[in-house]
Amino acid sequence: MDLYTRALELHARFRGKIRTEAKVTVDSTDALSLAYSPGVAAPCRSIAENREEVYRYTNKGNSVAVVTDGSAVLGLGNIGAEASLPVMEGKVLLFHEFADIDGYPICLDTQDTEAIVSHVKAIAPSFGGINLEDISAPRCFEIEERLRQELDIPVFHDDQHGTAVVMFAGLLNGLKIVRKSLPQLRVTILGAGAAGVAIAKLLKAADCEDVTLLDRQGIIGEYRDDLNGSKLEIARMTNPRRLRGGLAEAVSGSDVFIGVSAANQLTPEMVASMHADSMVFALANPEPEIHPEEAKRAGCRITATGRSDFSNQVNNVLGFPGIFRGAFDVRASDITHGMKLAAAEAIASIIPEDELRDDYIIPLPFDRRVVPAVAA
Repeated sequence: MDLYTRALELHARFRGKIRTEAKVTVDSTDALSLAYSPGVAAPCRSIAENREEVYRYTNKGNSVAVVTDGSAVLGLGNIGAEASLPVMEGKVLLFHEFADIDGYPICLDTQDTEAIVSHVKAIAPSFGGINLEDISAPRCFEIEERLRQELDIPVFHDDQHGTAVVMFAGLLNGLKIVRKSLPQLRVTILGAGAAGVAIAKLLKAADCEDVTLLDRQGIIGEYRDDLNGSKLEIARMTNPRRLRGGLAEAVSGSDVFIGVSAANQLTPEMVASMHADSMVFALANPEPEIHPEEAKRAGCRITATGRSDFSNQVNNVLGFPGIFRGAFDVRASDITHGMKLAAAEAIASIIPEDELRDDYIIPLPFDRRVVPAVAA
């Protein structure tokens, strides 16, 4: 059977991938009176007197809401709330398996920004953190920023920051191989959605000065009069050489190409125009912007994709479980640029420098050293 048939059978056999399990056993009248009425009144009173006690007497501090509106799911697009539930269950499963965090899938049947912000704020008292998932750009930027400002628990849009963190970890190790530094790099990013904008911002925070970002209309610059708010913000931070044109113009002379767009956008000729010892992160799924073999034949030194059947897979599971585990362990109220950079450095550090190879710059998804390192 092919992968999709097997996946359907797995989901049907178990009716989903997750369930709720109890931490205590209720097998007697005494146990019932302690776990529920009348004994449960005691922690309720304590929390009513001091809200911080909720972290002592409930599971709030180890629980995350995985929230979506189903508007930008994987490579499937705007498929709605119900159809997004298998993905959210999968994310919850990964939180549990990799970081011992209890997740809850929340699929909202609205794509209105105000409604999403309002709903998440209303359910936030039950959770220690909010993981936003598969919400389309540019709404995802406003939703995340509003919730970060208005809640006192970590809010993290994984499509943005998880991708950026893991990609940056691979870049850090790639730079050790090619003997280049961040300030001297020329970086071209194709795709100005959630991941592309987050990658650009993280690179800028790490002192990478020459970053050029492209959308469907070409190179993004302040001279364009068709930019929305998020793209205008990123235009002011990028394209220092004020380039104009399309991908061919942007990528010529670049050290690094990062694709978070669509299949087959980068040609071998474009790769050949890049600097020596170039790196190509072609992260579109399921088909990358260029296949690694093509990029290598055109002169690229290091390639990475989002796929498990090629070397150097940029997989978000290397990032978000450890980031939330660390945030929960210290009761952080926010996830900052500094924390994301630290997470990327921790992922990169898993591979000793003498073990780095062109085809091994990112740890494997099942490397159990990653989550503790990131959390620390």
